[in-house]
Amino acid sequence: MTSRERVLAVLNKGVPDRVPVDYDCNPGIDRRLKAHFCLAADDDDGLRHALGVDIQSIRPRRVKPSRHADIPERGIKVDEWGIRRRWIEHPSGGYWDFCDFPLVEATAEQVASWPMPSPDDYDYNSVAEACARRREFALYVGGAGIGDIVNMNGMLRGMEQTLVDLVADDPAGLLLAHRRVEVQIETLRRTIEAARGEIDFLWMGEDLGTQIAPMISLDTYRRHIRPLHQRIIDMARSFNLPAMVHTCGSSSWAYEDFIEMGVSAVEALQPEAANMSPEYLKRTFGGRLAFHGCISTAGPLATGTVEETVACCRRTLDIMMPGGGYCFAPTHQIQDNTPTANAVAMYEMVRTYGVYR
Repeated sequence: MTSRERVLAVLNKGVPDRVPVDYDCNPGIDRRLKAHFCLAADDDDGLRHALGVDIQSIRPRRVKPSRHADIPERGIKVDEWGIRRRWIEHPSGGYWDFCDFPLVEATAEQVASWPMPSPDDYDYNSVAEACARRREFALYVGGAGIGDIVNMNGMLRGMEQTLVDLVADDPAGLLLAHRRVEVQIETLRRTIEAARGEIDFLWMGEDLGTQIAPMISLDTYRRHIRPLHQRIIDMARSFNLPAMVHTCGSSSWAYEDFIEMGVSAVEALQPEAANMSPEYLKRTFGGRLAFHGCISTAGPLATGTVEETVACCRRTLDIMMPGGGYCFAPTHQIQDNTPTANAVAMYEMVRTYGVYR
């Protein structure tokens, strides 16, 4: 099978020739892996070839400047949505972590006037060429931040206020979510149209759980988030594209709703979280949802030996492979504290052990 055929087979809950493979990482481990394979620091596609990855994203090129400026005197970078980040180091690397939360006390009127990106800010003429250049991969639009209300609203209003917004029906927080999703849907729609049939699926997301429990109630999800998610899924389905949803933490409580909504696959699948073990997911939702992830970035991959990493990956494959419907991938970005040898071993083993015989 080609990568496209392989991934589409899985999204349809079928059996491919081998388990498709995906990859995501933090900058430090990404640099080390490229050095391991003697690749240039910017050779992202080359690293994916070396690891046997089947999936790659397609995004239009931004051509208009952001409506928000960085704050260099404080070391703060500000993105196109106005989200503020500063560099926080830790022993194995660092993160651009969120700060300030400029809309934490904003009224609905202030949210309505907050500068946001426009779908007109992007060059969609570049999309078809990008698809042709990466046609050996299965191609998707979007990502975990598409439709991600809890997480991305939290980057502007703070997590506490965002959760209060959802419970108390706060007009400011709800307006922020709707404004962001409107921009995302139109940008995705134009990107898919510009790709001329070369996109294979849409990726979206929502952080719904902690490690031990849901982050919000099912009623709250249905009242405020599900309608926005449904709009994104319906837009994808209008192009005959399957939708995959990223869900952090203990989130399987929402999967029956996902199935009703027409979601094809769920992603991340942190096995340490409550009701997220591969055994539970396969037994409860296998054949109704496809699965992407389940290789913990906080388990043996980061803290164990090569042998322990391989054993963990093989065990996950033993559970998830039967009957198809599984894509091998880390739960989140592979972390900078991960030994290079463990990451290499993870991808080496799936090339042989992930083959259907």
